[in-house]
Amino acid sequence: QVQLVQSGGGLVQAGGSLRLSCTASGRTYSRYVMGWFRQAPGRQREFVAAIRWSGDSKYYSDSVKGRFTISRDGAKSTVYLEMGSLKPEDTAVYYCGARLQALVVNIASHYEFWGQGTQVTVSS
Repeated sequence: QVQLVQSGGGLVQAGGSLRLSCTASGRTYSRYVMGWFRQAPGRQREFVAAIRWSGDSKYYSDSVKGRFTISRDGAKSTVYLEMGSLKPEDTAVYYCGARLQALVVNIASHYEFWGQGTQVTVSS
C-alpha cells in the first residue's frame, strides 16, 4: 500500500501562484509514477501532470504546459506541483495519484492510490 497526503492549495487571484505537495509513505519503489489530476464540479477527473519517481520524465496536459511545473524530492518522498499564471478555469479539487508501473499514463483509473484532494480556487 501507498499512502498519499496532500497539502497546499487555497484561494488565489487570477495570475497568481500556488504550490501543492504530496508526500508518499508505505510501499515505495523507484519505478513508479506520480500524477496530478483535477476535478471540477460536474466534470470527470482530468490529467494535469505526471512524473516518474526517478525524475527523468515529466508530462503535462496542454492546458497547463508552460504554467505548471511538476517535481519531486526523493529524500522527502514528496511530489510538488508549482502552479503559476493561474486562471479561473484552473479552479478544481486537485488530487495526487500513484501508479505502480513505470509507464506514464494520463488516465485516472490507471492510478492505484490517491491523496485526499485539495481545493484550488482562482478568482477573476
